[in-house]
Amino acid sequence: MAKILIGKYEATIYPEGEGYTGAISLGFGPDGRRQRLKRKAKTKTAVKDKLIKAVKDLEAGVIASETYTVRDAVNDWLSKGLKGRSENTVTKLRILAETHVIPGLGKIKLQQLRADHVDEWLDRLAGKLATTTLREIHGVLKQAIRQAQARDMVLRNVAELVTTPKGTDGRPSRALTRQQAEEVLKTAESSELHAYVVISLTTGIRTEEGRALRWDHVVAWIPSLKAWHPVTEAGFKHKRFAIYVWRADREGGDTKTRKSRRTLELPKLAAESLRQHHISQAAQKLKAGQALASCVTRSSPS
Repeated sequence: MAKILIGKYEATIYPEGEGYTGAISLGFGPDGRRQRLKRKAKTKTAVKDKLIKAVKDLEAGVIASETYTVRDAVNDWLSKGLKGRSENTVTKLRILAETHVIPGLGKIKLQQLRADHVDEWLDRLAGKLATTTLREIHGVLKQAIRQAQARDMVLRNVAELVTTPKGTDGRPSRALTRQQAEEVLKTAESSELHAYVVISLTTGIRTEEGRALRWDHVVAWIPSLKAWHPVTEAGFKHKRFAIYVWRADREGGDTKTRKSRRTLELPKLAAESLRQHHISQAAQKLKAGQALASCVTRSSPS
C-alpha cells in the first residue's frame, strides 16, 4: 500500500481486483462514520491522476461522484426542477428528455461532458428535427446541467458554450380555407359553443385565451368618454366592441400580469355572436330561477 500527499489530503493507493484503488480520507460524517473518496483504475499512475482531479473538484466545491452521469442530471432536473410548470409542459419536457437527450448523451459522466460532445450530438439531430425542436432539446440539457451546477455537481455548464444548429424546415401552416371556415361556422350555429368558435376563427386567439374570457373582458367603445367599458355596464347598443386578452394561462389557472394584456377589436360577426350568447345565458338563468322558485313553492308546507 502506497501513501501519497495530494494537496492537504493524505491518499493511499493499493492493488484491488485487476487494478488499483486510491482512497482519500475526508474525516468523519455527522453519523460518526469515516468518509472516504475512492477512485479506481488499472494502473497506479491513472489512479493518482484521478485522485488529483478529485481533490481539485473538492477544493472547488464539486460534490458529484465519479459515476454521476448526464442521465442522472436530467432525471434530477425532471424530478426537482419543474416545480410550478403546467402538466402539459412537464409532459413535453419529459418526452424531449427521454426521446433525445438521455439516449444521445445519458451515458456520459457529467464531469467528462465536453462542448464537442454536445456539438456532435446536436449536429446528428439537425438532419432530422426542426430548428424549434432542436432549441427545445438543447434547452432541456442546458437547464439540467444548470441545476446540477447550482448543486455543486459540476463546475461549468458546457451546453451553454454551444450554439444550436439550424434544423430541417418545419411543417407548413395548415390554416383553414375560407370555405372550410364558413362550414365550421355554419355547423356551430346550433351549438352553445357558437360564440367561442366565431371569436376563435375571427380573432385568432389561442384556445386557452378563449376559454379564459369573461363578460367583463368584453368591452364596448363609448365615444363620449373615449374609452372602452365592459358590456356588463355599457350593454350591446354600441358600434364597436373588443375583448381583453391575457396572453397565456399559468399553472393553477392564474393569468399573466395586466401588462401582458392586449385589446382585440371584434368584427361585427363576433360581436353579434356574443350579443346572442349573452341573451341566451340570461334566458337560461331566468328559466333556472323560475324552476327553482317553483320547486321551493311545491316543497313548502301548505
